[in-house]
Amino acid sequence: MAAKIPVTVITGFLGSGKTSLIRHLLQNNQGRRIAVIVNEFGELGIDGELLKSCQVCPEDDEGDTNIFELTNGCLCCTVQEEFYPMMQELIKRRDSIDCILIETSGLALPKPLIKAFRWQEIRNAATVDAVITVVDCAAVAAGTFASDPEAIAAQRQADDSLEHETPLQELFEDQLACADLVVLNKVDLVDAETKARVEELIKQELPRVVKIVESDAYGGLRLHSQLDASILLGFQAAVEDNLDSRPSHHDTEEDHNHDEEITSANLILDRSFDPEKLQQQLQTLAQQQEIYRIKGFVAVPNKSMRLVMQGVGTRFDKFYDRPWKPEEARQTRLVFIGRDLKSSEIESQLVAL
Repeated sequence: MAAKIPVTVITGFLGSGKTSLIRHLLQNNQGRRIAVIVNEFGELGIDGELLKSCQVCPEDDEGDTNIFELTNGCLCCTVQEEFYPMMQELIKRRDSIDCILIETSGLALPKPLIKAFRWQEIRNAATVDAVITVVDCAAVAAGTFASDPEAIAAQRQADDSLEHETPLQELFEDQLACADLVVLNKVDLVDAETKARVEELIKQELPRVVKIVESDAYGGLRLHSQLDASILLGFQAAVEDNLDSRPSHHDTEEDHNHDEEITSANLILDRSFDPEKLQQQLQTLAQQQEIYRIKGFVAVPNKSMRLVMQGVGTRFDKFYDRPWKPEEARQTRLVFIGRDLKSSEIESQLVAL
């Protein structure tokens, strides 16, 4: 019988750095043939496109790669409709895949997804090798678990029975409780004393001994820590078989309910922007509306490369990832994730720049 395909689930709050971690793994794969499933809000699939741009997963004759996107916002809710068929397709290609990475939505709990690996059709061919939880060190240091507590204040007022409305403390605890490894990201944004305090806080939340490794916000994973694929992959934890040791605040719940007001707004504009002016306007929008996350690609005047812009709250990152392809339109494409978004107001303010 063929060995099971190891699957690594990468979880963490919005903007913690999950996609950057996957890019690092793809670019430092040590010969591993890696398939990636990306689950996010927004039909534009920004994270999937960003992973494809690292140019590690070559396209076949049909233009396909080993990166698969689910843009419904909740992978665990579409196990039968989307996730199961996708896993079946990957299982058929098991001879050409060494491992699978799954990036969960930043508002999701990992445990409902892992339970799907108990399905007979999946468990015979795949196993959850490990859960890696990415933590934003600077955000935890501020006591918010996300970069802008005001932007997600509505989550604190939500019904405790709604999984996507888990108060931030509970979401933080549940993601840590499921972890086999914690990546403490953005440590370069805090001093040594603050980093030590955050590490102690994380250890208090872990139900068992779990290793914590560090990474930078801008420089990628620290080279001196030798945080390579051999550390991040190959745990052989068979997580689906020992979920009882990973407590969740929602273990007794029967239903998986949602707040329909959490939505995404997709904006495509056939124009370029000055990056600094656009960032200032996006920061203003994040203060005016309950926007949790902004991400996308920006066309910049007189630049041959595509600008990636990502923001959580008022903190933004941006970098050029690749040249524009000759056949693609130089558009600005942005995804906004938040509560009760006013899409027309977002568009009108950006068009006016």
